[in-house]
Amino acid sequence: MTTPKPLQDLAANGVSVWLDDLSRDRISSGNLQELIDDHGVVGVTTNPSIFQAALAEGHAYDEQVAELARDGRSVDETVFSLTTRDVHDACEIFMPVFERTDGEDGRVSIEVDPRSAHDTAKTVQEAKALRDAVDQPNVLIKIPATLEGLPAISQVLAEGISVNVTLIFSLDRYRAVMNAFLTGLEQAREKGKDLSQIRSVASFFVSRVDGEIDKRLDAIGTDEAKALRGKAGLANARLAYQAYEEVFSTPRWASLEAAGAHPQRPLWASTGVKDPAYPDTMYVTELVAPGTVNTMPEKTLNATADHGEVTGDTVTGSYAEATAVLDGLERLGISYSEVVDLLEREGVEKFEKSWAELLDRVQSELEKAAA
Repeated sequence: MTTPKPLQDLAANGVSVWLDDLSRDRISSGNLQELIDDHGVVGVTTNPSIFQAALAEGHAYDEQVAELARDGRSVDETVFSLTTRDVHDACEIFMPVFERTDGEDGRVSIEVDPRSAHDTAKTVQEAKALRDAVDQPNVLIKIPATLEGLPAISQVLAEGISVNVTLIFSLDRYRAVMNAFLTGLEQAREKGKDLSQIRSVASFFVSRVDGEIDKRLDAIGTDEAKALRGKAGLANARLAYQAYEEVFSTPRWASLEAAGAHPQRPLWASTGVKDPAYPDTMYVTELVAPGTVNTMPEKTLNATADHGEVTGDTVTGSYAEATAVLDGLERLGISYSEVVDLLEREGVEKFEKSWAELLDRVQSELEKAAA
């Protein structure tokens, strides 16, 4: 089967298509391999919410849970074993892509325990443990872009571990993430690490920005407010790409690039449309730019394959218009900084809640298996 033309067009325009979902059923059924073969999917991202949903469905994990229960494993140890096994197996499936793209794609992401999001030392410790447990060269360790996460990003990269920085909502925080990335590479170089083997992406969240800002625009209700609905998420992401272009054209970056380093690619996350009034491929076709990743829920992937219209680069050259959107929001009294701070807090809380639900479910499964 040939990859649908819209997905081919994304690849031709420098966009790597990753799936934002993983489960043991998806791995064992062959579905993940089918998406690679038939939809040009070249990577996978996971998060606590995805794992919580995966373990809540079916019986794919029962056998391993029973085995871990017999071994007397704690609930935390069990969740660690379940999730790292899935990621290890997915890494094996993506290994041919990893080798074909010289390590740029074929990546599988796994996130540190969200309860460590505000603890630098624990995040670093968890990142190393995940890297060791998965034990595959194409794993990416996801670290939230909290203030405490920034030094952890540098420290983990300095150890030669590839990183997916997640939960980025603001332009200022994104610049801080890129600085943490460069710092980590500089420290890795000092330690004699091979910079060419270190990869990173920065996951910039899109649809959640519109979700929060549209709510505030609706409360204002004026024609000017209505005209800005559905524009903030794209504007924010496009200005993030402008920042990426600036940072990765500096002498500081050039020095690292000369030592073999690869740039930290922007990754568009949260690309499923929340408002049915918007085109279901909006956060894909409107964010086409060279050297980016778009990680999509399966519904968005299928919509793009079916009717996405890729018209080329829709990001570079849009920066003045994007700035005007954010300026318009401020004029209406919508505080950008307040919105992005709220979204970061809610993002961490959502993952913590999903993790707690995951732990509760696994605890009950362990008790059932031990009975």
